[in-house]
Amino acid sequence: MDKRLLDILCDPVTKTPVRPLRRDELDALNHAISAGEVDTVAGRKVATPLAAGLITTDRKVVYRIEDDIPVMLADEGIGTLQLASFPA
Repeated sequence: MDKRLLDILCDPVTKTPVRPLRRDELDALNHAISAGEVDTVAGRKVATPLAAGLITTDRKVVYRIEDDIPVMLADEGIGTLQLASFPA
């Protein structure tokens, strides 16, 4: 992802900056999605694993990236508190 774009993106609700998900974070999230354990902030089940994502720097919310486009919609965020085995 372009560094300039990453520098201006932030959580649409809290305005917290975001960074790319690390591989271990992405793997843990996708494992939980495959197990049917992940919902969006709006309460919809996440059915498709993420190819890439952004996480807020406070590590509370993940946003998916689709076709190199960040989906920064508040209702589409994935709260990390629901993920029991999310890496520290």
